[in-house]
Amino acid sequence: MKTLLKMTLLASTIAMSANTFAATTLKLAHAAPESDLQQDLSLFFKKEVEARSNGEIKVNVYPQGQLGSDKQMIDGTRAGIVDLTMVGLNNYNGLMPESAAFTLPFMFPDRQTAYKVLDGEPGKELLTKFEKFGLKGLGFPENGYRNMTNNEKPIRVPSDVKGLQMRVNGSKALNDMFNELGANPQQLPVSELYTALETGVVDSQDHPIPVTLSFKFDEVQKYLSLTQHAYSPLVLTMNLRKFNNLSAEEQKIIEDVSTEAVAMQRKLSIEKEEKMISQLEANGMQVNRDVDGKAFQEAIQPVWNAYIKKNGDVMINKIKVAAK
Repeated sequence: MKTLLKMTLLASTIAMSANTFAATTLKLAHAAPESDLQQDLSLFFKKEVEARSNGEIKVNVYPQGQLGSDKQMIDGTRAGIVDLTMVGLNNYNGLMPESAAFTLPFMFPDRQTAYKVLDGEPGKELLTKFEKFGLKGLGFPENGYRNMTNNEKPIRVPSDVKGLQMRVNGSKALNDMFNELGANPQQLPVSELYTALETGVVDSQDHPIPVTLSFKFDEVQKYLSLTQHAYSPLVLTMNLRKFNNLSAEEQKIIEDVSTEAVAMQRKLSIEKEEKMISQLEANGMQVNRDVDGKAFQEAIQPVWNAYIKKNGDVMINKIKVAAK
């Protein structure tokens, strides 16, 4: 009887060890703080993937740039050091110049149009192109409309931007836009931006509302102007080899959960944005909505012309067709 019990315990231990060994662990990285909606998406993804795979896939989440800058996370995911990365689509403009069409100033009049395009044929085409770079494109989470903040004055018309020391991301279109408006754009990683604003290296920046709040830029910026000058999507990608090594069932779980996570996070973004703006006001920011959007659109037309001259208008036209 004792021998049988020992054999049963041994078999159980071996089975548990085998299950542990068989489990796949994925590292998911993003640059935002844990208070950001990007973390909400990441935790939803972790919970659902682990549940639907019965624990066969584990997901560890690394927020706030723990695994490096946006570029480092992208490079790490391509190399297989990181498994999943969520960063702004603009960070891929160098690899895929046509992706810059999606982040041109005033490309999308509203969120629903952006979703229609990103979830439609143009977005699907772009996700497929990630495979050339060793990545599996999984979807476009919400980052939101970019708005300007600064320490000088409310921004209402294009001339108000002139002379600002404006931090910009890796988007050539946005860099060109601020040049066109007479600002002095400076590229800085978001991880360095708070200190740069605090010390006066730059005096202004542009980000969607959730990022402005979660990174606490209200502590070092006085004015928030709701310019909504560019819709700024994120993109969730996975190391292609790691994805292909999963079973067909596991791949479906990853894809299904990614789609649901994007939808969930977009919904949260819409529901919470006004509350976030109110919170920024309560924290001391002066918020103005009286922005002359038409004047800005006219002023930045050369940015569109420069993009078309360099990359053609194929993707722009596809976006326009899908947006109808």
